[in-house]
Amino acid sequence: MRAFHRERHRSLRSGWLRAAVLGANDGILSTASLIVGVASASADRAAVLTAGVAGLVAGAMSMAAGEYVSVSSQRDTERADLSRERAELASSPESERAELAGIYVQRGLEPALAREVTEQLMAKDALAAHARDELGITGVNAARPVQAALASAASFAAGAALPLAVAALVPHAWIGAAVPPASLAFLALLGAIAARTGGASMGKGALRIVLLGVLAMAVTSAVGALFGAVA
Repeated sequence: MRAFHRERHRSLRSGWLRAAVLGANDGILSTASLIVGVASASADRAAVLTAGVAGLVAGAMSMAAGEYVSVSSQRDTERADLSRERAELASSPESERAELAGIYVQRGLEPALAREVTEQLMAKDALAAHARDELGITGVNAARPVQAALASAASFAAGAALPLAVAALVPHAWIGAAVPPASLAFLALLGAIAARTGGASMGKGALRIVLLGVLAMAVTSAVGALFGAVA
């Protein structure tokens, strides 16, 4: 008997990887930029750290709220589609059977085989078959708003804690000089890990995120210095 071969596909990681990378990247970049901007305005240590903590908390809550609303909308759409599909299966099962068989024919099956596959799948779970092959909804990628919100908030907070820790540990006079390179190193590591996990080039993943980080921190530093000079 041939041994069962289980393949592990990187595309299955795309959902949680996107949310985790986005949250951590935003946490590092926005908090580091905020700290650098406030420090450039010649604020004292307490003001810089307070701004950093406020940015961490506000950013994590904002990420959680935004992700929850976004994924809830996706879930509502999925539920509406499933409800309509359930009604169509009850009112016109033959049309739905022909529709599903047509999908399989378009994917390369012979019409007779497509009808046979349709019969077997619909006999087991007609709604699941249509949800998967007609609507693209599966248990793996179904919308989970609370899970997405918590993951986004946690990843943002974890990312934001890194530049904040650097600002808290170095002398006040060094904050403006220490936070940017440390944050860029964190961003490069994050980009490399994300690229490696997704099967892409680690160098490219690190480079693109670092370039964006340099731009963001340069702009906020300039703004902070400008307001500090005006004050």
